Amino acid sequence: MDPDEVRDDWAGRSGRYSPQYYADLGPNQVSETLLDVFEHYADADARILELGCGSGRHLETLREHGYEHLTGIDINEDSFDVMDEEYPALADLGTFHAGAIEDILPDYETDAFDVVYSVETLQHIHPEDTWVFDEVVRVSGDLIITAENEGNSPTRGRGESETSFVDGEFPLYHRNWKQVFGERDCAQLLREPTSRDTIRVFRTP
Repeated sequence: MDPDEVRDDWAGRSGRYSPQYYADLGPNQVSETLLDVFEHYADADARILELGCGSGRHLETLREHGYEHLTGIDINEDSFDVMDEEYPALADLGTFHAGAIEDILPDYETDAFDVVYSVETLQHIHPEDTWVFDEVVRVSGDLIITAENEGNSPTRGRGESETSFVDGEFPLYHRNWKQVFGERDCAQLLREPTSRDTIRVFRTP
């Protein structure tokens, strides 16, 4: 799949892995772990950006615990219709943008946010678009948090390949995020493996 095909697949996804699918699942272990990380490393008034926010289940957990400066980007426009229905308080409070992060991040000023995080989103960035990781670092004035699949799940492991396909449909690019952001002068503060993903916290240069 080329970069446009990957983006188009997510932009129009319905059913499994759609915004409604994740809203129905609701907050999960990653939501709670992210909250713990924020309470330890981030200020209560931190400016927060989620990349691939979907309908907002992780941001809603942050909102419920007092974080107010919340922004989200998602490529699927249905995300925000679902958010209006499922998390109306979040929809009213936050700032949200529909589109690809490759298109939106370059429009932000340097250090526009204190914390930028992603949950199983950066793992779908096509190898031709890895320049966007530079943009992630540029717009974060303090922290980057990744909760991405690095091959640690027995049912979604990479084996000998750097790419696997979820349900045989769309690609998941396994990366070592310590290496990715270390090469961009970020310092890793925390690594926390879960049964599905690896959560890492980085301080930006």
